[in-house]
Amino acid sequence: MDNFARCFAFTLSAEGGFTKIASDPGNWTGGAVGHGELRGTKYGISAAAYPGLDIENLSEQNAEDIYRRDYYEPLHGDQLSLPVALVLFDGAVNAGLRRAVIWLQQAASLLADGVLGAQTLQAVSAADALVLVREVLARRIDFYARLPTWPDFGLGWSRRVIALADEILR
Repeated sequence: MDNFARCFAFTLSAEGGFTKIASDPGNWTGGAVGHGELRGTKYGISAAAYPGLDIENLSEQNAEDIYRRDYYEPLHGDQLSLPVALVLFDGAVNAGLRRAVIWLQQAASLLADGVLGAQTLQAVSAADALVLVREVLARRIDFYARLPTWPDFGLGWSRRVIALADEILR
């Protein structure tokens, strides 16, 4: 199985099907609770990120196409080791491309500007992948724990990060 297939399979299993939880800012087309229309999230594709998309009727193939085009390719997933690709891709789907790259850059002791350029790719390829992804995951949990939505979603985010660590070790 190639990097994208592994990344997609993990993230799809973590995201699940359609949800329309009113307390989740991602489910609103305006990106904040009560702002815009409550359209939900399906396969991790949210109304906040894709306000014009018919979320409820999104097919798995549509989600796969979006994941490849908008997340995997901008992250240069084919140039990364599988552990790094998995952690970066899943983090980007869950928290945004820029935030995932910042976690990666912080873990690699680089200037954290959120841009995945040649310097970041070079540093990441030279690093010990398992050491790097452990640090990315720790930074991810730390970030989530500081969010005001932590009491509502923190346990689920923690489970997801632990499942991702398990996936990396397979």
